[in-house]
Amino acid sequence: MKFDSAAIGEQQALHQREEFSGALRALLMTPLLTPAHAGFAAVRRHADALREWFLREAGWPLHIERDAARLYKRPADLDDATRGLPGYERRRYVLLCLACAVLERADPQITLRILGDRLLALAADPDLAAHGFTFTLQAQHERRELVAVCRTLLELGVLQRVAGDEAGFVRGGTDGPDALHDALYDVQRRLLAGVLAASRGPSTWPADEAPATLEARLAALVAEHVPDSDEGRRTALRHHLARRLLDDPVIYFDRLDAELRAYCMNQRGTMAARLCEATGLVAEQRAEGLALADDDGELTDVAMPAEGTEAHVTLLVAEFLGARAGTGVSEADVAAFITVARQRFGSFWRKSARETGSEHELAAAALDRLQCLQLVTRDGSRVRALPALTRFAVGDAEIRSTAPATGNLFD
Repeated sequence: MKFDSAAIGEQQALHQREEFSGALRALLMTPLLTPAHAGFAAVRRHADALREWFLREAGWPLHIERDAARLYKRPADLDDATRGLPGYERRRYVLLCLACAVLERADPQITLRILGDRLLALAADPDLAAHGFTFTLQAQHERRELVAVCRTLLELGVLQRVAGDEAGFVRGGTDGPDALHDALYDVQRRLLAGVLAASRGPSTWPADEAPATLEARLAALVAEHVPDSDEGRRTALRHHLARRLLDDPVIYFDRLDAELRAYCMNQRGTMAARLCEATGLVAEQRAEGLALADDDGELTDVAMPAEGTEAHVTLLVAEFLGARAGTGVSEADVAAFITVARQRFGSFWRKSARETGSEHELAAAALDRLQCLQLVTRDGSRVRALPALTRFAVGDAEIRSTAPATGNLFD
């Protein structure tokens, strides 16, 4: 039997490209990877190529070691308040930072109860109290908050549960009938050190030089040196746009400053093609903007369309807003629309969504999802549709041709 060496070589090359793309996508979706993640082995195999690609295309450092891979994403838009851990607001982020501070000084193993006790000592800092932050662990909702933070650290791999569980701690606290219930964790210090994806640590500023506002501190945390040359400025522009294309649902040209807009309009085709070749994404572009879409729907933490009552309501609201793109509506108008839609579609929704008054909660959830996907903007209680929203418009089916479709972002 004869083997076609050329065909075998082509198949091997194809496999290498597909594995590289899969590893790259895994890092985009989960920037802190451990051996527990399916794509970790491929990331290790393509370590050098991945480091080179991310540094060249987006300026993101990638550190790969035996027990972890960390892609240090630096956000392009620090003003996007829709980003963040699900269920987190400022208070819970404070608890997460305090928990990490405790773990940084802890033994290789720690119990949930000891973690809580040491966190209480840090939470008593007068500076935190001056900003209105208090934490006592006396109320069940506070213990639940600490457990939520621990579960985040478990998902990141910073903590690994050895024994026990968190349920008894939530119910009984420190003195209740379930006080003997506890959880024991291993602390993974190398992963803990990689949690913060900043150019510098927030504790590196002398007290008299620290930025005064949260906005200034965030900007300083991710500030990067840009060489004072034409090539340095062009590279910074390219990295900024690549970061937004890889991380954001869509780029609207009218939201870019003049320099970014000019560069993007001139280079978007070449840049999008290069990013799509490596990631398997599909470029969708029109006069209003540009996006890299994922046909598989894997590279997103907020999917649309999706299953469930909230997802169905979101699609209905998208159609409602799309028909009023030029004028905008109030959030009360959206809730009123859902009330009417419930009469037609309520039988398909969960029971609580069929109850009177649920339209306000459903409206808030739908608008939050649409805002996360940069499909609407909100100014106070006013909501305005953005151009990409029309890709979710629902209409009567029409067969135009048997040829493959070539639709774009705003069809």
